Amino acid sequence: QVQLVESGGGLVQAGGSLRLACAASGRTFSNYAMGWFRQAPGKEREFVAAIRRNGVKTGYADSVKSRFTIYSDNAENTVYQQMNNLKPEDTAVYYCAADPVVITRTPDYWGQGTQVTVSP
Repeated sequence: QVQLVESGGGLVQAGGSLRLACAASGRTFSNYAMGWFRQAPGKEREFVAAIRRNGVKTGYADSVKSRFTIYSDNAENTVYQQMNNLKPEDTAVYYCAADPVVITRTPDYWGQGTQVTVSP
């Protein structure tokens, strides 16, 4: 079992920045690929970003490329998502996820979510 706890959400004005953190506990953190998804009201949950177990290879949704950065700190068992130049359409509940090899559309483990609200 892997437990994931997100933090760092909040209210920010358009153009601002936030950093989300996802603290993992349970099985060895470095054995899992980690990712972020989000779900806006009335919409389906969507992929945002992912990082491979080696902490090097990353992937992003087109809507966040060049604005969001995912990175991990294996010593702290934590994955982060730096979000810059936030837009109102980034408003959503952001969920951390973990999968054994690569992040799939249905990860094995989910966090409880953290709300990000971007005002115009």
